[in-house]
Amino acid sequence: MSHFLDRLAFFRKNIDSFSGTHGVVTNEDRTWEEAYRSRWAHDKVVRSTHGVNCTGSCSWKIHVKGGIVTWETQQTDYPRTRPDLPNHEPRGCARGASYSWYLYSANRVKYPLVRRRLVELWRAERATKAPVEAWAAIVEDPAKARHYKKVRGLGGFVRAQWEEVEEIIAAANVYTAKTHGPDRIVGFSPIPAMSMVSYAAGSRYLSLIGGVNLSFYDWYCDLPPASPQTWGEQTDVPESADWYNSTFLLLWGSNVPQTRTPDAHFYTEVRYKGTKSVVICPDYSEAAKFADLWLHPKQGTDAALAMAMGHVILKEFHLAGRSEYFDAYCRKTTDMPMLVRLDRRGEAFVPGRLLRAADLDGAMGQANNPDWKTLAFEEADLSLALPNGSIGFRWGESGKWNIEEKDARDGHEVRLALTLAGREEAMASVAFPYFGGSAPATFHATDHAAMLHRNVPVRTVQTKDGPVQVATVFDLMVANYGIDRGFGGGNVAASLDDDIPYTPAWAEAVTGVSRHHIATVARQFAENADKTHGKSMVILGAGVNHWYHMDMIYRGIINMLMMCGCIGQSGGGWSHYVGQEKLRPQTGWLPLAFALDWNRPPRQMNSTSFFYAHSSQWRYEKMDTSALLSPLADAGALPASLIDCNVKAERMGWLPSAPQLEANPLGIAAKAEAAGQAVPAYVAAQLASGGLKLSAEDPDAAQNFPRNMFVWRSNLLGASGKGHEYFLKYLLGTDHGVLGKDMGHEGGTKPAEVAWHDEAPTGKLDLLVTLDFRMSTTCVYSDIVLPTATWYEKHDLNTSDMHPFIHPLSAAVDPAWESRSDWEIYKGIARTFSRIAEGHLGRERDVVLTPIMHDTAGELAQPYDVADWKQGDCAPVPGRTMANVTLVERDYPATYARFTSLGPLLGKLGNGGKGIGWNTEHEVALLGGLNGTNAEGRPRIETDIDAAEVILSLAPETNGEVAVKAWAALGKQTGRDHTHLARAREDDKIRFRDLQAQPRKIISSPTWSGLESEHVSYNAGYTNVHELIPWRTLTGRQQFYQDHAWMRAFGEALAVYRPPIDTHTLAGVRGLADERPSMALNFLTPHQKWGIHSTYSDNLLMLTLNRGGPVVWISEIDAKSIGLVDNDWIEVFNANGSLTARAVVSQRIPSGMCMMYHAQEKIVNVPGSEITGLRGGIHNSVTRVCPKPTHMIGGYAQLSYGFNYYGTVGSNRDEFVVVRKMLEVDWKEAPHREAETVK
Repeated sequence: MSHFLDRLAFFRKNIDSFSGTHGVVTNEDRTWEEAYRSRWAHDKVVRSTHGVNCTGSCSWKIHVKGGIVTWETQQTDYPRTRPDLPNHEPRGCARGASYSWYLYSANRVKYPLVRRRLVELWRAERATKAPVEAWAAIVEDPAKARHYKKVRGLGGFVRAQWEEVEEIIAAANVYTAKTHGPDRIVGFSPIPAMSMVSYAAGSRYLSLIGGVNLSFYDWYCDLPPASPQTWGEQTDVPESADWYNSTFLLLWGSNVPQTRTPDAHFYTEVRYKGTKSVVICPDYSEAAKFADLWLHPKQGTDAALAMAMGHVILKEFHLAGRSEYFDAYCRKTTDMPMLVRLDRRGEAFVPGRLLRAADLDGAMGQANNPDWKTLAFEEADLSLALPNGSIGFRWGESGKWNIEEKDARDGHEVRLALTLAGREEAMASVAFPYFGGSAPATFHATDHAAMLHRNVPVRTVQTKDGPVQVATVFDLMVANYGIDRGFGGGNVAASLDDDIPYTPAWAEAVTGVSRHHIATVARQFAENADKTHGKSMVILGAGVNHWYHMDMIYRGIINMLMMCGCIGQSGGGWSHYVGQEKLRPQTGWLPLAFALDWNRPPRQMNSTSFFYAHSSQWRYEKMDTSALLSPLADAGALPASLIDCNVKAERMGWLPSAPQLEANPLGIAAKAEAAGQAVPAYVAAQLASGGLKLSAEDPDAAQNFPRNMFVWRSNLLGASGKGHEYFLKYLLGTDHGVLGKDMGHEGGTKPAEVAWHDEAPTGKLDLLVTLDFRMSTTCVYSDIVLPTATWYEKHDLNTSDMHPFIHPLSAAVDPAWESRSDWEIYKGIARTFSRIAEGHLGRERDVVLTPIMHDTAGELAQPYDVADWKQGDCAPVPGRTMANVTLVERDYPATYARFTSLGPLLGKLGNGGKGIGWNTEHEVALLGGLNGTNAEGRPRIETDIDAAEVILSLAPETNGEVAVKAWAALGKQTGRDHTHLARAREDDKIRFRDLQAQPRKIISSPTWSGLESEHVSYNAGYTNVHELIPWRTLTGRQQFYQDHAWMRAFGEALAVYRPPIDTHTLAGVRGLADERPSMALNFLTPHQKWGIHSTYSDNLLMLTLNRGGPVVWISEIDAKSIGLVDNDWIEVFNANGSLTARAVVSQRIPSGMCMMYHAQEKIVNVPGSEITGLRGGIHNSVTRVCPKPTHMIGGYAQLSYGFNYYGTVGSNRDEFVVVRKMLEVDWKEAPHREAETVK
């Protein structure tokens, strides 16, 4: 109503007073208050969550008014925990509470966008040509291709219609598959657990057309390789509620209050029970203030600290004062009793491989896989025992793959000998490598020999090749830790104060932590575990996993946990929380995501090796294997170049390839047929003769380029793209800030296995398509940007390792503007692709190469020495000495029909995961009833809810009937009944709408190693310890010892301390700092407080809570030395590139390092770089990938490839940068000129 008269009478208001004029009574219009009252009004509340990689997986109430999301609050209706455990809620954080800002902000991508230069070329060609021919006319003309590629990242988007962008994308895909091969079409999307259906939309489309799905867990450096090495498991960890069951907590490189906000209450609450908390991190973090004791080792030296603590635990609890609990646990569940062959090396010995049944005459009576059955001595008489459970029992037979303490030959009870001390036949001088004698830059090197000889008790075993001296893993470990056992010899410590590698005194010099604190913490950790039977826990994070030698850090810490019997015990164990990797209904999701219902196998590639090769970062590599090999290794046994190691690994079937072969895989089957050979034999023969070549051998050849790339649910260029500037230069062909020269210009040693091109090609990608709800850095550099629905506008599923519930994402409102859900976007592309493929692609035979995979019988392929068929060591045999070769039939015009229906293979072949399988006919029939069927009678998958129902119906974690079948399948292998673990919930079938009513706790399944129970919180390894299910390793037990030839060659058979590597990225760029004061600092990128990776980093509400742009933290001491004060603009650079930011000068940062919190967007308040002349870079502008050869191993039990399970890892914390104050801040507001483009 009008308030005109009220405003006229404003000065004639009746005002009265009361309480002696202390109070005033007025009569005035108060309707202005309605705006505040109605701010919280809403028509409905819908449950959803945030599909972001934070591991939180929190349930939220989404409040809607008039079709608009107005706000969100935390849900508080989780199923309650048992009485002795705090409840989970309320879960959430400030970042999640700000998400609704995105829906209606200027950052929102509202319409399909295409780069103007590209769409102009397209429309001109399309006016006279069919779609595929139009695309060919653009990309086959170098001038036209260069015309649009060189302006990537420089704006110039125009709005387009969905039909047009779908046609461009489909035409590019059809052309690429037909001309070059479908394996030149790749897609990158991370962490499916955060929105499973959205991930599956893109991966299903790519898998149906033969494209390549790129990994993420290893590329993000979230994968801890030590987990596959030790347990044969990608990552399995306790839920956060189990922290409350712990009685001693070590937070090591994990900042729980800041990066695990929804779960931090369990950490703070358990302290009220008396649980001790020790925090280990170099900076004074938010976690440090909660600690009873804060240890701050020099960054990157955590392995030294862990080894010193292990020294104390072994000495005082396994030798001097033996713990009965520790002794029984290690004897039964670890490889400590297993026997290791000692190899003669000059006057001494070196540890060799594990002794196997096949080494003996008669193979201990084993006809099945004797090469993979490990041996030990019986405690009573030192006779050889063949314990149950090694990986040889997993494949080819049944009933003995368990860790019952029995001899597999006749089933008699055995007690395995841990040590030969006192019953040895001789003392052998065994050499162990030591790497701490040299260290880069500011790290401390000690004055100890590179080879440490120590005496070890041994006995002789008569093998078929003659007498061999053997030692137990336990005795080798004790020697490796440098503990004096009275055996004589040198390099052993009688006291914790001796300066011998791995004593607390030695570690004090390396880490800066006092020897007293090292010994005290180790002692208390072990004492607690002894008294509570394993309730000591370590929470680990990116602070230790992002280093090059992260597996050495982790194995040092994991050793402590295994020594103390903590793994698999409630309240104990390792808690690695980096990346939301726990896709709980995994086996239900896999067939949907990779189209396993239609075609098997899919193409999958480890991203680290892929980007290292195709963004040409390998051309700038200054480190070779000589800097990494053990002093005990044969220097000529491995290639000198890291890229050569990777090619060798691909050639031997260890790692995947993408693209796979130089030839188009759609044409190989016809050639094999013409030659009268089966496809696998033909491919092997052609590789041997040189008629076929791996693409990896010449990644810079045009026929080997990746051509089309999809990025969805990710900000690849703005968050995870290590070597950002190399991406811009070589993949995109646009402006970049690479400052260094490649090895050709610098005269470096070139690879032997990879062809060298003096002028490296740029702009390899013909098309980059990004799906996002906001204009991220990746969107800015893309050719096509597609607007996706936000997490409040679509239906999906979400799980986490932090709690046992499964959550829905729900469409509280319809997708705004012209945005669509990921499922609808890829469904539309599939529809257009099917139409355009007619006349170009029909029913095609695709030759697919896959590496030797973990959790398959193929992991027994290469039991002993490394054999390279190209070097003449053996013949190329698919699945044994090279990759598997499979012929897959694709029906390209039927892509859409297959995308939207459940294929026949689930009914024919069943489903499964991690080495077990079961029949799914009943579940397929159930889905036909739930989703309806198409004209062919196949269950439909038309909508995102249909897709969610496929996952929920097929997964044992959400379908109790399937869970019982899965446990029964595992029982056939172990010879034990495990179905009791799921019988109580056999009739449970969780539906999508059940989740919308309330979060549901998943059902226990053999996919994971913990239990979902009202009596015990989820804890990794629980079923291994309590159900006697073996770990999926060579020995079937937790492994201290890694006996693969490459692990031994690089000195990592046992855990050791390895200092950070020297990446050589400062050489040649220090002169660029001119006369200004500057300093070289170690560059770290921890997870931030005001964003989840790059998400929220451009959110106005979060920007308001911090400095609102890129910042780099630096110590007061270092800042003073180069004339910096807080909030100064600085430039940070090295050979990889440059970035600009404000300096945060703080006493909480130690001298010698700086921190730039990951991941601050390049699009928010970033001025120009003085060195490059371009807008200042991003945190990854100063990083570059450097792969580690031991992560390339394959075909060897747990050291076999699996997608996101094992492979090269994208570490980034070993980098050094030059920091200097900027003279002038240039915001680059003038129009761009092509003349400014660098190099």
